[in-house]
Amino acid sequence: MENIVKNKSFAFAVRVVKLYKFLCEEKKEFVLSKQLLRSGTSVGAMVREAEHSESKADFIHKMAIAQKEINETLYWLELLKETEYITHQQFESINKDAIEIIKLITSIIKTTKSHINH
Repeated sequence: MENIVKNKSFAFAVRVVKLYKFLCEEKKEFVLSKQLLRSGTSVGAMVREAEHSESKADFIHKMAIAQKEINETLYWLELLKETEYITHQQFESINKDAIEIIKLITSIIKTTKSHINH
């Protein structure tokens, strides 16, 4: 069965790595881009960890960390846009993906919690 959040978070991580390379090579920006790289790639890593969680509570915990990481990534993307390291168009494209992922993760957490309570 296809795991949409796993696939989308991995594809997002690939985009983040490419953006990181662009920021370092073209814009000579090394501090904000490193933060973006760390948080943007850890989303998919936490989703992968959640796949093999030990319990429903562990699954929710790992997905909650992924949720925090994608939220932090949104912050770094907004900051990169406002400081003009990325264009509005570049921001809109990757931000759209990040918003989609945070919505998916939030929905998964809510659904899992409701299954535990019933």
